[in-house]
Amino acid sequence: MAVVKIYDQDKKEAGEVTLASDVFEVEVRPEILNLVVRAQLAAKRAGTHAVKTRAFVSGGGVKPWKQKGTGRARSGSNRSPVWRGGAIVFGPAPRDYSFKVNSKVRALALKMALSSRLADNTLMVVKGIELPEAKTKLFAKVAGTLGLEKALIIAPEENATLTLSSRNIPGITLTTPERLSVYEILRHKQLVLLEGAVEPVQARFQK
Repeated sequence: MAVVKIYDQDKKEAGEVTLASDVFEVEVRPEILNLVVRAQLAAKRAGTHAVKTRAFVSGGGVKPWKQKGTGRARSGSNRSPVWRGGAIVFGPAPRDYSFKVNSKVRALALKMALSSRLADNTLMVVKGIELPEAKTKLFAKVAGTLGLEKALIIAPEENATLTLSSRNIPGITLTTPERLSVYEILRHKQLVLLEGAVEPVQARFQK
């Protein structure tokens, strides 16, 4: 099991915490992380793109000219794909981009993402962030003291003060254990666990 130091918001040591080895010390396999991240991004795609085929373009019901004798190429409709203003052939149609990934694979990928941050020494456990009021400059000061630039902060539960104070700071994202995702962890270079969030994160993987 990994023993990690706990810091307060002034970056002074405030104790230690033991992280579960089956959650934070899992062998990282890039192909699994890649699979789960692709699935998460694919699920976000709207898939509402569409073009008009000949079935949906108005007009074109009358043959522009007779078949023979005009000296021009044969044509049956002025809404043919080769005509200006005509239909589109083989264009994109509405579709669902999402694909299934087994729950055990998703859980394993999340463990790997957490483990990668511990292995890279970019995981920090903070006792807590207490702000007198919801002010961006107050949170920015704490983030500067902790050395946070592009960080994902996991709070034990929804906190309106922290949410309002951090949402306008570029590179800083606040989340909770139940909303934690592989993509968000890998998208940020730093991972910050508030002390109260350690147990809920580990509890996600308990049978």
